[in-house]
Amino acid sequence: MIGDQELLFAILTAVFALLVWGRWRYDLVAFAGLVVSVTVGVVPVEAAFSGFGHPATVIVALALIVSRGLSNSGVVELLAGWLVDGKRALSRHIAYMSGLAAGLSAVMNNVAALALLMPVDLQAAKAAERSPALTLMPLSFASILGGLVTLIGTPPNIVVSSFREEALGAPFAMFDFAPVGLVCALVGVAFVALIGWRLLPKGRLAKNSSSELFELQDYIAELTVQEDSKLIGKTLGEIDAAEEEDAVDVLGLIRGGHRLPRAARKVPIEAGDVLVVQAGPEAIEKLSGALGLDFSEGRQGATVLKGRDLELKEVVVPPGAIVDGRALSAMPFLIQLGVRVLGVSRQGQRLHERLWRLPLQAGDILLLLGPGDALPEASHRLGTLPLAQRGLQVIQRDKAWLTLGIFVVAILLASVGLLYLAVALAAVAVLYCLLRIVPMRELYDSVEWPVIILLGSLIPLGTALEQSGGTAVLAGGLLALLEGAEAWVILTLLMVVTMTLSDLLNNTATAVIAAPIALEMAQKLQVDPDPFLMTVAVAASCAFLTPIGHKNNTLIMGPGGYRFGDYWRMGLPLEILVIAVAVPMILLVWPL
Repeated sequence: MIGDQELLFAILTAVFALLVWGRWRYDLVAFAGLVVSVTVGVVPVEAAFSGFGHPATVIVALALIVSRGLSNSGVVELLAGWLVDGKRALSRHIAYMSGLAAGLSAVMNNVAALALLMPVDLQAAKAAERSPALTLMPLSFASILGGLVTLIGTPPNIVVSSFREEALGAPFAMFDFAPVGLVCALVGVAFVALIGWRLLPKGRLAKNSSSELFELQDYIAELTVQEDSKLIGKTLGEIDAAEEEDAVDVLGLIRGGHRLPRAARKVPIEAGDVLVVQAGPEAIEKLSGALGLDFSEGRQGATVLKGRDLELKEVVVPPGAIVDGRALSAMPFLIQLGVRVLGVSRQGQRLHERLWRLPLQAGDILLLLGPGDALPEASHRLGTLPLAQRGLQVIQRDKAWLTLGIFVVAILLASVGLLYLAVALAAVAVLYCLLRIVPMRELYDSVEWPVIILLGSLIPLGTALEQSGGTAVLAGGLLALLEGAEAWVILTLLMVVTMTLSDLLNNTATAVIAAPIALEMAQKLQVDPDPFLMTVAVAASCAFLTPIGHKNNTLIMGPGGYRFGDYWRMGLPLEILVIAVAVPMILLVWPL
């Protein structure tokens, strides 16, 4: 008969395999694993949903709300505005931006920090006429490194701290992570600013900036030929010259809902035909006005947007967004809001499906068209992040110092032990809502629910694995690999294994599973468990080898024009550097 331990190993192996495969969202995979575990009896029914009330889950949710408040107040915008200088030397610019990203990530969600600074970096690249690929990856890596500094900087720190509280009776404090995390962040930022960006492929270092920037801003769009269009009776071949002059590439023609073959370049254009074009947003708008084309859905006929006060907005699809893996045809609320997706940009790829049927991917950039007052709501409901500076109606600059003051006071009270961290963050969230720094309509949008579902689902699995003796088996296996080795060598192995897992899996999932193993290893070696737990916290957050290891790496893939194989060039030496710095620092601050 199969025991609980074997069943848990089988379920977790299946969960990890599905997470690496990436076909289904990680929150669905984790929740399904929990349901199966409860069904077969390896997780007790009474503990099935204990993870959703776990301190780690609550603190992550509250930290995300507080992060939204810091963003809405305009503090970040004001700081970042000082750093946009196209004349600044590249290494100096990367050092400034990376330092700010790391500093912000220490006190707010690092995905939010990157989303706020990425438009600033893109503007600086445009002003300096250089490729944004040179600076976006250092910016992403720095925002990840900054999360190592404080308890709320990154979910793995919260997970490890909460596990320590359960296992040893006391959590890590707010700044217990700072001695090791700060050194890693400083060394890492120095590396990406001075050396890291030079390791990117030669094509990224080219100075043909205007061409690169144009391609990164190109969209695949569909424009409908109106009754009075100048194109009626002409062929695509006849407008080739205009395409080159206006920097527009007409890719094909759709008639009756079907895309015509390449020979359609000789077919006379008719009213109601849909042109598939590739161009930047300004060129698309110019082309539509000059040639009598309409921003309409080919499957729906004439758009209802004509005559309204319209604006364009560029947004990026983050991992786990509602549109990630889904087609626009499944988003009827866009029609209700009077907003449509005018174009899609996917790392310069030519897309062959109709836009409304195209499954979107994390990293895609969408060009939204609609009334100015409807675009923010559309972006929120799609789960996308803006790529343009936020407007005056979003940033509440007059509340910047009040927002910062409330946050600092709460953190100080939590740091000296007068308030439990979760309570302190909850108080900040309540005050932000009462003061309308975070409006109620944004409150639940601020929480990254897929991460909450992931945490709530995996925590009971991790607890069951520990109680069944599974973590002891895993720890014993790792120790057997280095039988008789010094403790610091085993500590280094733990960091390498955890870091490798984090490059393939969600970093929160990695921390949930690795923390009990680290404790078990320390107990078998009869040494202090704190350096082993701190090792997991550092390693789980340092995912630099792949675009799937961390959400920030995925977020920059489209705007930076990166390929999957670009990340390890800068990421591998950075991970080696973090190991070389972190292990001695951990042993110095948290001796065995």
